[in-house]
Amino acid sequence: MGLTTGNFPPVDPATFMEKPHLERVKVLSRHWAEYGFGAPKITALIYIVKLLVFYAFGGWVIATATSGMNVFEFSQNWDEPIVWQKVVIWTMLLEGLGVAGSWGPLAGHFKPMTGGVAYYARTGTIRNPPWPDKVPGTKGDARTPLDVLLFLGFAGSLAVALALPGSSSHGIDEAVGANEGLVEIAPVISALVFLGLLGLRDKVAFLQARSEQYAPALIFFAFFPFVDMIVAAKLLIVIVWCGAAISKLGHHFGQVIPPMVSNTPWLSSRKVKRMHYRNFPEDLRPAKGALRLAHGPGTAVEFLTPLVLLFSHNETVTVCAVVLMLGFHLFITSTFPLAVPLEWNVGFMFITAFLFLGYPNWEGYGLGDMDVALLIPVVAALLFFPILGNNRPDLVSFLPSMRQYAGNWASAMWAFAPGCEKQLDEHIKKPALMQRQQLVPLYGEDEAEVIMQQLLGWRAMHSQGRGMNSVMINQLGEDIDTYTLREAEFSCNAIVGFNFGDGHFHDVRMLEAIQRRCGFAPGEFIVVWVESEPIGRNTQQYLVWDAGVGVVERGEWKVSDCVAEQPWLPNGPVALNVKWRKEGYVRQRHAAPSKTVGEGPERAAPALA
Repeated sequence: MGLTTGNFPPVDPATFMEKPHLERVKVLSRHWAEYGFGAPKITALIYIVKLLVFYAFGGWVIATATSGMNVFEFSQNWDEPIVWQKVVIWTMLLEGLGVAGSWGPLAGHFKPMTGGVAYYARTGTIRNPPWPDKVPGTKGDARTPLDVLLFLGFAGSLAVALALPGSSSHGIDEAVGANEGLVEIAPVISALVFLGLLGLRDKVAFLQARSEQYAPALIFFAFFPFVDMIVAAKLLIVIVWCGAAISKLGHHFGQVIPPMVSNTPWLSSRKVKRMHYRNFPEDLRPAKGALRLAHGPGTAVEFLTPLVLLFSHNETVTVCAVVLMLGFHLFITSTFPLAVPLEWNVGFMFITAFLFLGYPNWEGYGLGDMDVALLIPVVAALLFFPILGNNRPDLVSFLPSMRQYAGNWASAMWAFAPGCEKQLDEHIKKPALMQRQQLVPLYGEDEAEVIMQQLLGWRAMHSQGRGMNSVMINQLGEDIDTYTLREAEFSCNAIVGFNFGDGHFHDVRMLEAIQRRCGFAPGEFIVVWVESEPIGRNTQQYLVWDAGVGVVERGEWKVSDCVAEQPWLPNGPVALNVKWRKEGYVRQRHAAPSKTVGEGPERAAPALA
C-alpha cells in the first residue's frame, strides 16, 4: 500500500462479477482480513490532518480565544469549565454538520466527502420522521423550508454559544474561585429547542448530531448548578461507557475485532492481522486471542474502569484509570473504523481528563456532592434508553441504546434487478450520486463495482451479514449472481446524508420514501432487513421487502448459527425460521444484464404523493 495507491483485491475487475456471489464474498473477505478496505495511505493522512488540525487545534483555538484566554497557555486553561463546555459544543456542531463522524471515503462519501449539511440545508431531500402518525405536523418524507430552518437554527445556536464569551452563572464563582465563566445559557437553550423540533421531523439529522450524548450535556449546561453539572457529566460519560460494554456481551462483538484490526492503516504486518483469525485463509472466525481482546480490554475494561472513575477517591487509582480509558479511545481511533468516529473518541479523551483529573471526586465533585433531587432523575433518565433499547431494539436506535461498537446492529442488504440501481440517482433529490457512480470517474466502471463488492465481503465477516446472505439466497435463488447487491449502510449515506451503522436510518419508512420516488416494479428492488438482537435472546428478527409489493416475509435466525459459519457460507444458508410469508407472493424475475452494470430500462419518474 502506497501513499496514493491502495491494495486493490487480487481479481480481474473485468470478469470478477461473472463469479458467483458467495465466491466473490470468499475472495473479498479474505482480502479484507489482510488489507482491510485497502484504501491508500493518503486517506488515513487526510483523516489525521482533519482530526488534529481542524478538530483538535481548531476547537482549542475557538474555545480559548472566544473566552478571553491565551491560546498557547494549555497548562493554565485546559481545566477551565468553559473550555470543556465549548469542546462539547464544537464537537456536537461538527457532528451535526456532517464533518466529524461518518465523513469521507471510509463512510461512503467519496466525492463529495461531506453529507450532513449538504442534505439537511436543502429542500426536497428525504427526511425520516420517527413518529409521523403520532406527532402532529411531522408527516411527509420530503425536507421543507421549515426543516431547513430548524436545522440552521440548531447549528446557528451552537455557533453563537461558541462565539460568545463566558459569563458568571450557576454558582461557578463560589465553586472554583477565579475563572473565565460558563457559556451563555440563551443560545444553549435555543439549540435544544431547535434540536428537539428537528428530531420530531427527521430522526437522521437529530442522531447525526449525536444527540443521545451531547443533548444531555447541553441540558446540564443550561439548567444545573455547577457542581451538579460536573457530577451529572461524569454520570453521562460513565453510562455511555458501561452501556457500550454491556452491549458487547454475547456472540456479536467477537466478530467485530478481527476485521476492525485488519482495517488499521498503520498496521502493515499481514501476519499480525492473520493472527486474529482462527486459521487464515480457510477459517475466518475469530481466533481465541481476538475473543480475549474483545471480552477483556474491549468489554471488561470498558465496564469496570468507568466505575472506578465514578467512585474512586484515590488520586493514584484515578490517574491510572484515566490513562487506561485514554488508551482505550486511542486504540479505537487508531483502527479507523468505517463509521470513523474519530472526533468523538478524541473529544472523549479530553472530557475524561477534564472531569476526573480537573474536577476529581475527592475535591467535592463526587456522587455524594450532587443534589439527590437531581441525582435520582438524572440516573433514571440516562439509563432509560439503554435499558429499553437493549430489550426492545425495535423501539430505539442503537445510538441511544449505547450499542455503538457491539456488532449487534440492525442492518440491511439491498438487491437490484439488472440495471435498476440507477433509478436512485435519476429520481431521488440528493447532492451526491450513489457510491458506485462516485467511484467510476476515480477508478473506472469495473473497478468501482469491485470496491462496492468489498463492503459485502466486510459485512459477511459479521454475524448479521451471514444471516442476511442466507435470506437473500433463499429469496433470489440462482438470480443472486445477476442482481446488483449493495451494503445498505453505505447506500443510506448517499441517500439521506448519514449513517452510523444503524439500520433504523434505512428502515421500511425510508424504503417507502424511496419507492414513492422511483416506482420500482415488483422484483426490481429487494431488501433483507434485520433488527438487533434483544439482549441475551440469541435470535434476530428479519423481514424481506419487495419495493413493488411491500413486506413479503418475516422470520428469524439464531445468532449462534451465524457466528459458527464462514463469511462465504460453505455449508449453505443458515437455518431460518420463517414466521410469515405473504400469501401467493412469488418474486417477479428479471432478465440478466446485456449491458454494463448500472444500465437498464428507461422510465419516467413517478409522481410523488
